[in-house]
Amino acid sequence: MSRRVPPQSGTSGLSRRGVLKSAAALAVAASVTAPRVADAAPTTFTHPGMLHNAGDINRAKVRVAAGTDPWLSGWNKLTANSHSQSTWTNRATATIIRGGDGQNYSLLYSDIAAAYQNALRWKVGGTEANAVCAADILNAWSKTLTSVTGNADRFLAAGLYGWQFANACELMRDYSGFDLAAAQSMLADVFYPLNNSFLTNHNDACITNYWANWDLCNMASVLAIGILNEDKAKYDQAVTYFKSGAGNGSIAHAVPYLYTDSDGYALGQWQESGRDQGHTVMGMGQMGAICEMAWNQGDDLYSYDDRRFMKAAQYVAKYNLGQDVPYTTYTWGTGQSCAQSSQTVISDSSRGQIRPVWAMLHFHYNRRIGLDDKYISAMYYNLVAPEGGGGDYGSTSGGYDQLGFGTLMYAK
Repeated sequence: MSRRVPPQSGTSGLSRRGVLKSAAALAVAASVTAPRVADAAPTTFTHPGMLHNAGDINRAKVRVAAGTDPWLSGWNKLTANSHSQSTWTNRATATIIRGGDGQNYSLLYSDIAAAYQNALRWKVGGTEANAVCAADILNAWSKTLTSVTGNADRFLAAGLYGWQFANACELMRDYSGFDLAAAQSMLADVFYPLNNSFLTNHNDACITNYWANWDLCNMASVLAIGILNEDKAKYDQAVTYFKSGAGNGSIAHAVPYLYTDSDGYALGQWQESGRDQGHTVMGMGQMGAICEMAWNQGDDLYSYDDRRFMKAAQYVAKYNLGQDVPYTTYTWGTGQSCAQSSQTVISDSSRGQIRPVWAMLHFHYNRRIGLDDKYISAMYYNLVAPEGGGGDYGSTSGGYDQLGFGTLMYAK
């Protein structure tokens, strides 16, 4: 029998005493950060310090050079992807439209995937041609893009592509051919205002109208821009919203109900579980990106509120592995009037959909901090590994909602 635990308020979890791998070698001693004052940006930002730290990069470099799996299998997924080729030509455009007439946002998400993948090839393989390609893509967009528009979906574009673009920039920030200042300005002037507007006003809708992913991608963008630009106010804005924000992306709203299954594993119902599993798994990637970026700056959001996110990931993984999970009717307010709507059963739409979001979670919870992540682990090893990235999971935008390549970059 499953036991339902009533919703909990977002109380503070343990401050991180994080273990960050040294860049010198794989088997180096870990460094330990001091406890962080709640909701305070780091005194000094760590670079690279978003999805990947120096230790992640060095480990991948050493293991791939040695031909060791699973890193080599992850590397082979990367080099086989058309987006990772140094011959990729950017399609930088002044105005990106998502939602409504004239949509062209695939230009941006495809180019971001190419920039990120070429940056990874340079960092791990040392190939100058990939560095040149990545820098050219990022420079072109930084100097060309002036607006992101469309219907309400413009906020999705601003969130998703904001944090992804910033992550590609973070990998390239020490490359002489990359114009960091131009990227920092563009992200602050084009993406952040939309991110901030959404998190503050929610497109003038009822606070519960938008699904968790809308908040999450905009939180991730604010966090990533804060790190890239060394802007402490933006960093704090994102971390504070994760812990106590009013919308569905904050941790207690994104995971409204807690349970314990018959085997004793803690589970957390995800806010979009009654919608469909594609968006639910997407949520694992968006919240995972926030937690990983914060971790690399010394904040342990993975463990916040008694590891509430891990409970959600276990729940989502268990259901998408084909097993039963409990479900509590989810009711929320919609539109501008907050008219009530309810979902009474978990959705099996897109059940078992594969997205490259599980390596990050497995290698954190199981290998980095040594917890039993039964369902996350099974999801990763049985259905996903080795992880690819944008271009490996279909041509529509859902295949580009996450940057991927977790096997290469997170295996431990």
